[in-house]
Amino acid sequence: MALYIATAVITAAAAIYWYVNRHKPMKHILSELRYALDMQGAGAGGLIDDWVSVWRNKITLPDANNKIAVITGGARGIGSEVVRGMLKANMIVIMGVRNTESAKKLANSMQNGDKLHAFQLDLQSLNSVKHFAENVLKEFPQIHILVNNAGIMFGDYKLTEDGFENQFAVNHLSHFYLTHLLLPALKRAGTVEEPSRVVNVTSCAHYPGKIYFDDINMKEHYDTTAAYAQSKLAQLMTARYVNSLLEDKDVPVKCYSVHPGIVDTDLFEHSNFGKLPWARRLFFKTPEKGAISILFTCFDRHIIKKGGMYISNCKEGFSNRFSKNETHQKALFDLSCNLLGIEANKYGK
Repeated sequence: MALYIATAVITAAAAIYWYVNRHKPMKHILSELRYALDMQGAGAGGLIDDWVSVWRNKITLPDANNKIAVITGGARGIGSEVVRGMLKANMIVIMGVRNTESAKKLANSMQNGDKLHAFQLDLQSLNSVKHFAENVLKEFPQIHILVNNAGIMFGDYKLTEDGFENQFAVNHLSHFYLTHLLLPALKRAGTVEEPSRVVNVTSCAHYPGKIYFDDINMKEHYDTTAAYAQSKLAQLMTARYVNSLLEDKDVPVKCYSVHPGIVDTDLFEHSNFGKLPWARRLFFKTPEKGAISILFTCFDRHIIKKGGMYISNCKEGFSNRFSKNETHQKALFDLSCNLLGIEANKYGK
């Protein structure tokens, strides 16, 4: 009986979905439906992992002794808790935020708040990314940790001022560019015993994704869910590929990607959960708990020799097959360099 009911519900949902979207070509309807279902599956899997791994999700903060960390975002949500943890670890923290006044308020509420600095950064503008990097490097020629944290999720189709799909630009391409600009400072700070680290904050939402190499801006057909999955997958793949490039040249910098968990933040504003705040509070992690896996990736010494790893709940997470394909990784790296006008062999130099 339960099977019949479930089948009927799924069939009815599919019929309603088709009716609402009947003006679209069938191939696009089927693609959107697949992404919607796969994303729900990835989210459910992420929630289960959060629940069963709660005992692993912990970090002992070291004394980082005035080492330098740069983080994009950080004024709210998970990012603000990562900043709080870094300051507790005695780091000097530089935030890249759109409104630098928000950092001043944050500093007043945090231990070691006098070690918090902020420069203006808008990830929808490559020119802003460049100016942010220049401002950071003027004052901090060495950087020990870069956390590519800021991100957006879903929303209508939009191109940035540079002509890139908004989610791909904010979540991946601007961080890819920032990493390129700051890598010289990361190299200067790193040592063989204690390499500098680049931490890309990705998501289990990468799992249904693929990279649309022939239509990276998704102009033919825009599915906001597919675009988000693409951008998060790109962050994971970049961490793996750039780490392999650096390891081949014995550069003392390690790259990682990390899924913080399913966390109750305003990132869900444009999702179905945007209308269900009680469900988020009941089932999702708090931002404080979401920050733990990121801080683990920043500080844990046991992963020093595991550069390129994808981390979830302070352990290696499950990533999709597309992300592990080295040909796809190189293709994404080359495409990203080309979009930014960077010669691939000069990345990070």
